[in-house]
Amino acid sequence: MYRLMLVDDEENIVRALRRTLTVNDGSAYQFTVEIFTSPAAALQRADEIKFDLVLSDYRMPEMDGVQFLRQFRDKQPDAARLILSGYADLEGIIGAINEAQIFRFIPKPWHDADLRVTLTQALVYHALQTENRLLADRVRQQQGKLSRQELELRRLEQENPGITRVNWGPNGEVLLDEDVT
Repeated sequence: MYRLMLVDDEENIVRALRRTLTVNDGSAYQFTVEIFTSPAAALQRADEIKFDLVLSDYRMPEMDGVQFLRQFRDKQPDAARLILSGYADLEGIIGAINEAQIFRFIPKPWHDADLRVTLTQALVYHALQTENRLLADRVRQQQGKLSRQELELRRLEQENPGITRVNWGPNGEVLLDEDVT
């Protein structure tokens, strides 16, 4: 079961996407879907739980899709990122590809079967990327270029994004609440 995050400022769009993606069609790729109409709320949730894939609208009033996906990538670099838009803004799409490193652009309106295939392709691609990175880390560890501790930290970070980041206070104390300084 893969965990997906869908972000669009229009609630009817994220609900329609969730209906499309949670249909059990017998595929090996089944999805648990969380929907958000606020990019800020979605980013906050990304601090709490790991997502395999995020699909964001390009144009939203609070924050555009490129900004959102760039910030999401900083929190969860291993998640597949896709962008959805009803606008054919070529410059914006190129920006999304370059800045947020999206896997693919999906036009509105989408075709349900094409959407599922695209998301499946993104998940397969990112699984291969992750496996390649893990294998490369093991080789580096065997060659003495990566310590066992660094390898374990990378594994933990991938399983639980943010777990290895510590918020230190001015006197060396660990801050549990980011708002406290």
